[in-house]
Amino acid sequence: MSKRSPSAADLSSVAKRPKMSSAANGFGNTSAGQDIDEDLHSRQLAVYGRDSMRRLAASQVLILGATGLAVEVAKNVILAGVKAVTVHDTEDVRLQDLSAQFYLSEASVGTNRATACRDKLQELNTAVAVSASSAELTEQFISQYQVVVCTNTMMKESILLNKICHKLSIGFIKADIYGVFANVFCDFGKGFKVLDVDGEEAATAIIASILPGNPTLVTCVDDERMDFQDGQLVTFSEVDGLPGLNDKKPRRIQNVKVQAHSFELCEDTSTYGQYQRGGIVTVHKETKTLDFKPLAQALDDPGEFLLSDFAKMERPGILHIGFQALNLFQEENGRLPQAYDMADATSLVQLANKINDSSTNKVDLDEDVLRKLSFTAAGELSPMAAMFGGIVGQEVMKAASGKFHPLYQFFYFDSIESLPDEALSPEDVAPRGDRYDAQRAVIGSKLQDKLQDMQVFLVGAGALGCEFIKNFAMMGLGVGPQGQVTITDDDVIEKSNLSRQFLFRDWDIGSAKSTAAAKAAQAISPALKVTALQNRVSPATEDVFHDKFWESLDLVVNALDNVNARLYVDSRCVYFGKPLLESGTLGPKCNTQVVIPNMTENYGASRDPPEKQAPMCTVHSFPHNIDHCLTFARSEFEGHLEKAPAEANAFLLQPASYLQAVRQSSDAAAREQLEKVFEVLVTDCCKTFQDCIQWACMKFQFQFHERIAQLIYTFPEDATTSTGSLFWSAPKRFPQPLTFDPADSSHVAFAQAGAILKAQVHNIEVPSWAADFSKVSEAAGTVKLPTFKPRQGVHIETDPKGTAKPIAHGDDTAVIEDLISQLEDAQRKLPGGFKLTPVVFEKDVDTNFHMDFIAGLANMRARNYKIPEVDKLKAKLIAGKIIPAIATATAMATGLVCLELYKVAQTKQVEAYRNTFANLALPLFAMAEPIPPKAFQFHDMKWSLWDRWILEGDLTVQQVLDWFKARSLEAYSISCGQSLLYNNIFPKHKDRLNKRMSELVQTVAKTEIPSYRRHFDVVIACEDEDGEDMDVPLVSIRFRE
Repeated sequence: MSKRSPSAADLSSVAKRPKMSSAANGFGNTSAGQDIDEDLHSRQLAVYGRDSMRRLAASQVLILGATGLAVEVAKNVILAGVKAVTVHDTEDVRLQDLSAQFYLSEASVGTNRATACRDKLQELNTAVAVSASSAELTEQFISQYQVVVCTNTMMKESILLNKICHKLSIGFIKADIYGVFANVFCDFGKGFKVLDVDGEEAATAIIASILPGNPTLVTCVDDERMDFQDGQLVTFSEVDGLPGLNDKKPRRIQNVKVQAHSFELCEDTSTYGQYQRGGIVTVHKETKTLDFKPLAQALDDPGEFLLSDFAKMERPGILHIGFQALNLFQEENGRLPQAYDMADATSLVQLANKINDSSTNKVDLDEDVLRKLSFTAAGELSPMAAMFGGIVGQEVMKAASGKFHPLYQFFYFDSIESLPDEALSPEDVAPRGDRYDAQRAVIGSKLQDKLQDMQVFLVGAGALGCEFIKNFAMMGLGVGPQGQVTITDDDVIEKSNLSRQFLFRDWDIGSAKSTAAAKAAQAISPALKVTALQNRVSPATEDVFHDKFWESLDLVVNALDNVNARLYVDSRCVYFGKPLLESGTLGPKCNTQVVIPNMTENYGASRDPPEKQAPMCTVHSFPHNIDHCLTFARSEFEGHLEKAPAEANAFLLQPASYLQAVRQSSDAAAREQLEKVFEVLVTDCCKTFQDCIQWACMKFQFQFHERIAQLIYTFPEDATTSTGSLFWSAPKRFPQPLTFDPADSSHVAFAQAGAILKAQVHNIEVPSWAADFSKVSEAAGTVKLPTFKPRQGVHIETDPKGTAKPIAHGDDTAVIEDLISQLEDAQRKLPGGFKLTPVVFEKDVDTNFHMDFIAGLANMRARNYKIPEVDKLKAKLIAGKIIPAIATATAMATGLVCLELYKVAQTKQVEAYRNTFANLALPLFAMAEPIPPKAFQFHDMKWSLWDRWILEGDLTVQQVLDWFKARSLEAYSISCGQSLLYNNIFPKHKDRLNKRMSELVQTVAKTEIPSYRRHFDVVIACEDEDGEDMDVPLVSIRFRE
């Protein structure tokens, strides 16, 4: 008796890629045989690439101090997969450390800080050796590391440590946070090589023409944007007629004209020959060499500071002096300034003035800023630790791998706007003996109490959601008598989540994300009151997230990974007038947006343009890059292995009704649908695994030989268009057919993956020999493949605007009847209850052969068209539409958002808020005040998208019209959803004037109003006194109490 294939995991040895091992590249020693788990790190590999990951996996990192910032850095570095991390600290845990250090508890107080958190850090990634140390920091001890991070270290000690690191070419980073202030300093030594400055894919373009000369004019096809800049170096390939350009030599370009899709080559090519056709030009990414100054020298000569907020152009210079004054204060007093102590603040200002007076780079000091630095320095905020844990963690990765441009060399930051506007006194920030004391020392008891009583809705429990709920726990959000955090996510945990969703562990795989995140957050702070739900926030769950739920909220925080879900939550926040904190990441980039009722525009007010889709004719017949090949491969996978079997099952479940529906349609689409069912149940029906091998080989023959042979028969290489130009001109690439070769490993791998998946569809047991590559090759070699015979009159779509709609034929009905007859005959021969098993694409299970088949399809098609092939990982990233993601950007984004949360809790004015775009690769920070919403005005009434006119009572249509009439507006039309409830141009609608709106909504609009809903919404069209249409807000009729 046949049975379903034993989850292709049993054959995983076949699917394994070659093991990845570290390789020395000037960034420390490597470890032979070092594996990189691509299932775990797939999103991170999409950012760093294999070479950088190898260098990371060979690096050892020393982190000094086990405070909130240090452990955030350690968390991000461990998740990234370095070789080893040592957390060094000589101090014991104090209660105030619990404010930002999430791996400490009350039970940790009095124990060594590094030792107390080591085990929890180790859980993040068992492949990284994590150790705790309090050893003496000798040169011998330091020399074993590739990167050293100093936190909570006095300047004199930092200078000594930096001197050792600079001499030994060890990456050195000093970072500190004090209240709402922070700074970072980097020194990666002399001659540090930045291997990839920005991490972006090298820009490419397809050449349309080259005019030889001096200079040489190069014009590119205009179907895509040309991202070239004057002065860049480029390389050429595949140029016919100018072979001298194909030598891969980087060449300088000038006079780039983006609109004209042209540039000039700074080279005389007049003797190279005449351009014929083809060619690809690619930007050559140059290695950059940096010389860093040691800390002692950089303090006196800091150079340019990295800016974050253009409204604070002078702030970095002030804080450069201020942080030195703070260090001097500590040296003189043996402590930090006391919270909001005016005497200490005055002393720090005096020290700053003294340092500034003796400095060669004097600045105009803002004493109010310096006083705030003194007031808050004794405190520590979790959002600041999260933000700078991301920034510093990324600098560690840069030092270890050479990937991305380092911070050069100082970065200062403050979020003074997060502080209360009113002056605080030492009494306002006095400790209460709980884990929030270090935060209370910065923001005061009043704001702390307010945070604890907030009702917050966190939408999403993935990478962003894990960071957010950890921050909420540390901040004390929702722990008060009136407080509550609700978190929802309908997804479950997968292995690939573990490299950035740091609250999850191996044993959580398969569990609900929201439940696991809530449990982990409560382990950090048992006082956290959190409700975990597994519901998607959408129109379908408005019975769960109903009016009372939304109305009870103080704040909504989005942690979503798709635009549609964000737009829906945004619309709910606008509807109910709730503040929304929005954020997102893409590789090393992140953005945050503050949405405040009546103050700012909403998230949906601006959108990115839709992603450009390749024309169907390009994907099906004229691909010119690997993305086109992978789009085709994914479509073929789903068509043959998922959609066709699912359609066949629909037929098998109810044959009579299915065929009746087809007969009633009796059109080209119905015929094509029936042909798919016929194919999977009759033409391509498999009964043995050898049949599956034959199916895969025949697919190879059809896709990569017959289709291509027919294409070049229809359009020979010298074919011309109606205008006389060559048909096969850029961006088209002339293809060549492939012949199946059982000795070609890539051909056999395609057949193997295809046969195993086809066996799953037909519930055929996969024999053990399917894992033996040689036996699969032998079985494939016995398949008799047909000889290609060209056909006349074959239609091949060449119009970029053409669609994939079926072409109608005059005999559709006759064909359909013939197919039905054969299908009915085939169905009678099947055993009762027979059904197929559709294979649903799953990119993140490496042993299921899904990506093997798709990568094989794409690469064979690429080989047809001489397009560079890709490995399975790259194929997965593109075909699986994987969004590149790293823990550092996620941590930074959530830290930035939670700094805005302090402001939301205080209902600050709009000028206090900041939207941020950041790119850790460059690094770049751009902070700006939010944009206000578009405003409307009529007489003395003003409104924006935030306004909703609420009419109380179970009103009639006439009462609604009268309400508008009283405001000098003539309402002439009322609609609900797609239904028109009233319009004054229809005489019969006069009968509705005295009917209640609630009745019309149910009888005319056919809309049921759930018992939990107190209102319904209508759209009203109206005119002013001059007969001009007015755009008025949505109208809600609150007909229930």
